[in-house]
Amino acid sequence: MHELGVRLGGRLRAGDLVLLTGPLGAGKTTLTRGIGEGLGVRGPVQSPTFVLARTHPSLSGGAPLVHVDAYRLGGADELDDLDIDFEGAVVVAEWGSGVVDRPGSWIEIVIERPVGGRLPAEGAVEADWSEVAVEARVVTVAGHGSRWSEGVLQ
Repeated sequence: MHELGVRLGGRLRAGDLVLLTGPLGAGKTTLTRGIGEGLGVRGPVQSPTFVLARTHPSLSGGAPLVHVDAYRLGGADELDDLDIDFEGAVVVAEWGSGVVDRPGSWIEIVIERPVGGRLPAEGAVEADWSEVAVEARVVTVAGHGSRWSEGVLQ
């Protein structure tokens, strides 16, 4: 997931929107970490679950990364309250499908993780992800609009 993110991050620019969908533990945040690395932003990129959105400025004068967790948002109007600069940043929205208004072009990534994998115990104070068995994922990457008419990952 991380390597895919690095590769994708190298192609993204200000104004790009990436919507991530997948179950808990699928690798959405790991993918976003890779995107941040590919963009060259200040880290660490962590899940924005409790703050809803985190901005990571570029270390090289490029576009910042805005990492959004839309899971607890009730709709696009609540997202508007966060005052995100969609045109001046690369926005990656976990659980964003159906919440984030899509511009003329966007990327949608759906991650499927096999059911029954071994995840850290529910309620664990700190998950030790190094102990979790690595499972194959099925990742579907779809580009929408004129920006991605030639494909997302070339």
